[in-house]
Amino acid sequence: MPATADATVVDASAIAAVLFDEPEAAPIVASITGNLIAPTLLRYELASVCTTKLIRYPQRADEIDQRYRLLDQLAIDCIEPAWPSLSALARRWALSAYDAAYLQLALTRHVALVTLDARLAAAWDNAAAAQRDES
Repeated sequence: MPATADATVVDASAIAAVLFDEPEAAPIVASITGNLIAPTLLRYELASVCTTKLIRYPQRADEIDQRYRLLDQLAIDCIEPAWPSLSALARRWALSAYDAAYLQLALTRHVALVTLDARLAAAWDNAAAAQRDES
């Protein structure tokens, strides 16, 4: 089944690029359609990104904190992964359990996955193709 345009799964790399106004932000925004959805771990991953930025750029702490707080203004529906099948999916596509949670959500919802992570993007392409072939 092809991905639909009613929602988009976004991973932490994509949201971080937008929040922190990184060069990849414009293409990320352009590739998103419909509602934003992500696994519940998104907030933990973004807190980690923010922490790393605060450590690396202490002179920019106010700006980083302000940008991080923009996360609360984004309408992202955070959904728990289907835990029983997550590790098998991670193993099948050679991903971390974290990345597999994004992949699982995109596959089960039949929606696009937007990421800057090359390994996750490749797994998404291959898994979505396999899912289409099974339909």
